[in-house]
Amino acid sequence: MATERGYDTVLVVDFGAQYAQLIARRVREAHVYSEIVPRTMPVAEMLAKEPKAIIFSGGPSSVYAEGAPTIDPAIYDAGVPILGICYGGQLMARDLGGEVRHTGSGEYGRTALTVEVGAATTLFSDLPAEQETWMSHGDSIVAAPPGFHVTATTPGTPAAAFEHPERSLYGVQFHPEVKHSPFGQDLLKHFLYTGAGCRPTWTNTSIIEQQVEAIRAQVGDAHVICGLSGGVDSAVAAALVHKAIGDQLTCVFVDTGLLRQNEATQVEETFRAQFHIDLVHVKAADRFLGALEGVTEPEAKRKIIGELFIRTFEEAARDLHDAKFLVQGTLYPDIVESGGGENAVIKSHHNVGGLPDDMEFELVEPLRQLFKDEVRAVGEELGLPEDIVWRQPFPGPGLAVRIIGEITPERVQILQDADAVVIEEIKRAGLYREIWQSFAVLPAVRTVGVMGDDRTYAYPLIVRAVTSDDAMTADWARIPYDVLERIASRVINEVPGINRVAYDITSKPPGTIEWE
Repeated sequence: MATERGYDTVLVVDFGAQYAQLIARRVREAHVYSEIVPRTMPVAEMLAKEPKAIIFSGGPSSVYAEGAPTIDPAIYDAGVPILGICYGGQLMARDLGGEVRHTGSGEYGRTALTVEVGAATTLFSDLPAEQETWMSHGDSIVAAPPGFHVTATTPGTPAAAFEHPERSLYGVQFHPEVKHSPFGQDLLKHFLYTGAGCRPTWTNTSIIEQQVEAIRAQVGDAHVICGLSGGVDSAVAAALVHKAIGDQLTCVFVDTGLLRQNEATQVEETFRAQFHIDLVHVKAADRFLGALEGVTEPEAKRKIIGELFIRTFEEAARDLHDAKFLVQGTLYPDIVESGGGENAVIKSHHNVGGLPDDMEFELVEPLRQLFKDEVRAVGEELGLPEDIVWRQPFPGPGLAVRIIGEITPERVQILQDADAVVIEEIKRAGLYREIWQSFAVLPAVRTVGVMGDDRTYAYPLIVRAVTSDDAMTADWARIPYDVLERIASRVINEVPGINRVAYDITSKPPGTIEWE
């Protein structure tokens, strides 16, 4: 369908799998705008978005299970090219008269796929006849619908890919969006460019132009404040809004007392001196630490901090031309983990699930549909300095979710000092850009040790470092032993109150990146 926006739109229909976000990200990497919609959205509403193509995501269900996600079959006759992936491919096959069967031998992990010799194929054009794919399914597509032709098979799936080019309908049993399918991105491009005729015009510049226009339309000539933390998300959000409305923006930096070592000074110097942005520094450490006294439950911490943030902003806004809008650096993973759409609540982010119901502001969230790597690219396009754009993520609640147990001024100071050592050594080893996040965690327990022939009874410190592309999944970083040894030695010798250092080697899933 045509659009006047200068770029095409692809809808990713979410059937309950977090891979939907990864599919959307891969589409954007092909420079085509993507948007995730729930499978319950009426077809008329989907078509009103003028999609150039539609992709069905995978999902955890069997298409034959009671209550399994479905979609209005009218979508197949809407004239919009569709690609079904895994569950989405099975649903398409079943809905259009093919056969999906529980064969008793599912396929999981790396699976060899064979492209049918001589098959007229859009998806596999110029791709190897034998290739690895990533499978994760119990049911299998054993027969393509009438009028479709099978274009690829695997040992366990007779119709691992099927196509009907005349109707622009395509299905695959495997996951082309994951990196374990080496030619998956090529397949997606074939669908987008050849199968659907999408234009690769969605770029960082397009994102900026779209958001600048949207921000101006939303706020008009009103005054806006931005919750600035100094991290990349809020910094890029502030830069985008400042580009859109200039002096209508005032940034409010709330010093909660739960920041990294010397962070407040760095924020002031960067945004006042370097960017010349109007900045109000609210020193609220006593207020936050007082509100958290005696609190140990992680969700309670997040909600207390979330509400205090908003109340503090509301108070600051009364002195700032009675601002009606609040800018936040909310990202898409924040929405997913806080229970967006049909996803379960993993943890409430202070800027999503922790927001009070009676908040006085209307939110401006220009990064809400972006992943971290997209945010960094936009930041570079906006001219933000490298030390801000590539700063490792820091949770909105700060050190409150890295102190396991009650938060006290003493524990905050210990963790700030220890965390500074961890970051210094990671940077010294040249690993800072390679690692997604590296930080220290302080459990509020004591362990026995011996220092200078005397018994000690002090805190252990957990070092956490992970590699990731988008924070949706993560693996523990293989930091060299000599770097870990330097970290442990320095922390124990330089930070009073710690007598033991451990390294967390848990991936996500099953763990999360943060401990709380």
